[in-house]
Amino acid sequence: MTAEGDPAVLLRHMKPEMQPGIFVFCTIAASESIPAALHPLLTFREQEGTTLVVLREDAEATGLRCAFPSRLITLTVHSALDAVGFLAAITARLAAAGISVNAVSAFHHDHLFVPAERADEAMAILQAISKTNAL
Repeated sequence: MTAEGDPAVLLRHMKPEMQPGIFVFCTIAASESIPAALHPLLTFREQEGTTLVVLREDAEATGLRCAFPSRLITLTVHSALDAVGFLAAITARLAAAGISVNAVSAFHHDHLFVPAERADEAMAILQAISKTNAL
């Protein structure tokens, strides 16, 4: 399947899906290894340390300090990595509703981490955008 780059097509076909579990963001020192018991969904190395996005229960079991309990919403349309405006349109609409979002673009899809307590509201907004293709 070819990746889509047209924002209007992406919005119409994004079909958001909420993934199970509550995810948290943790950090470890850049010199530290990722604990063997953890299987991060996402890792990102920064100068200040390595960010790990893991299930909350896994972070708690390993004693990691964590922040931003969130739900993961996957936009199932195959979006092009160079698509212009797709995530901007979505994050602007969520921002207008007062919902923060941490977006991650992977090879096939875009993924949104939204506050756990606002996840159902975020899903409703995303579904409405997809149905009406309107912001």
